Amino acid sequence: MADTLKITLAQLNHAVGDLAGNASAMLATQARAAEAKADLVVFPELNLIGYPPEDLVLKPALVERAAAELARLAEATARDRPAMLVGSVFVKDGALHNGVALLDGGRVAATRFKHELPNYGTFDEMRLFQPGPLPEPVILRGTMIGVPICEDIWHPNVCRHLADFGAELLICPNGSPYEIDKDTLRIDGVAKRRAVDTGLPLAYLNRVGGQDELVFDGASFVVNGDGARAVQMIDWEEQEVLTRWTRTAQGWRCDRGEIAELVGHPEDVYCAMLLALRDYVNRNGFPGVVLGLSGGIDSALCAAIAVDALGPERVWAVMLPSRYTSRESLEDAEACASALGCRYDTIPIAPAVEAYAAMLAPAFAGRAPDLTEENLQSRIRGVTLMALSNKFGPMLMTTGNKSEMSVGYATIYGDMAGGYNPLKDAYKETVFAVARWRNTARPRIALGPQALVIPENILSKPPSAELREDQKDSDSLPPYEVLDPMLRGLVEQEKSVDQLVREGFDRATLVRIERLLHLAEYKRRQAPPGVKLGSRNFGRDRRYPITQAFRTA
Repeated sequence: MADTLKITLAQLNHAVGDLAGNASAMLATQARAAEAKADLVVFPELNLIGYPPEDLVLKPALVERAAAELARLAEATARDRPAMLVGSVFVKDGALHNGVALLDGGRVAATRFKHELPNYGTFDEMRLFQPGPLPEPVILRGTMIGVPICEDIWHPNVCRHLADFGAELLICPNGSPYEIDKDTLRIDGVAKRRAVDTGLPLAYLNRVGGQDELVFDGASFVVNGDGARAVQMIDWEEQEVLTRWTRTAQGWRCDRGEIAELVGHPEDVYCAMLLALRDYVNRNGFPGVVLGLSGGIDSALCAAIAVDALGPERVWAVMLPSRYTSRESLEDAEACASALGCRYDTIPIAPAVEAYAAMLAPAFAGRAPDLTEENLQSRIRGVTLMALSNKFGPMLMTTGNKSEMSVGYATIYGDMAGGYNPLKDAYKETVFAVARWRNTARPRIALGPQALVIPENILSKPPSAELREDQKDSDSLPPYEVLDPMLRGLVEQEKSVDQLVREGFDRATLVRIERLLHLAEYKRRQAPPGVKLGSRNFGRDRRYPITQAFRTA
């Protein structure tokens, strides 16, 4: 029975569906772990097939290929090579399970299945998997290791069962998506509690990287049985850390290792948007991105995120001025592109606007200009940018924030057209906070410049769509410092109008905003994906019917 263990925690950015690529990355990690004389290498939840796999796991061919790749990985553990703890899918008695396999001695030494299947927010694992029984520990080098999988530690029964069954330490593979303030919840709210409750050290291993509307921040860690943190891995990047464990009279303890400092707020929000965009663009094979740069705060922030995610050489910013575009906006857009170092072009839309006006004049005869003419400008811009995307290949980014998307302050098939929106879950106040932060600092994962990247005038001028003379967002919407708290109450907290009135908000304004929120559901259903940042995003978290008549006032 060993009195010491060396365990490599591999915080990887795996690709959903790339089984061979993921397996090869794990073998490369194992080779490095072998040089460090590791006993075991641990990978995140479902690392072999990628997380979340959604309905891919319902394809028998994927399950079969996963079994074949697992067998290849198992062979690599022969001849005293490090064992591996690998997350994958498994079929037992006709039921599909989310589980882990302990690979050791050239074979699959043990499998354990996830017991608690999350079925809330972004998760719908009950749709895909069957829950496993309360798991027993696996045995490695004479040590009983409990392997609760992700959601299993959010409920006390699994860890308690493992401890009662003789587990001497806990290793928890995770696929835990980023949310604002989730680090504190994971460490203090969950992991420390399970460690102290059981008296067992707990290694919490999370994946890193973007996957459609989710992004994973890594930030893996180890806490000992007294709740003290022994190791803290970095966030937002892949990392492999060799942890050292010692058997003491009081049980196993993880030796003190590096305690990395996690990024603060709002840098975490910026990193989430950056990494999600980077992985979305790269894994979908786009050579870069193109976006409309209007001289406003939203498009300026999106341009900065894109340059930091992909590098300036892969970002194409286009100003599409109309007769209502101010000289100030022209200057601000050009200054922003110059500061970021990306390509910048100007394509006036006046000829197309005039052509549409002439074409529609007979049909519109006797009708005064209204929102229709404003939306035509936005749709002409969308068609123009899509033409550039089609001709040259870059993905079109959209730039609408959550405040606008909540109330429909966006033009469907116009400024909503595109492949991805980094700001989809960022309220306007968040946009300003993140933009101001980026002007003072550069994330370590960024590829863009160090200097100020968003001109101060963009941050200080009143927001405007510039689709008519002297237009301001405040003409149609409450000030964002009023609107955003209302929306958080209605969307994130599901509060009624009456509840929010009691909190001090104006009833008439709330009734109007709630109505706009529900009316815009059909637009949001057709909007491009964007990264989840808060507790309830439009999409996976919030699935409202488009056609429904319920109102809270």
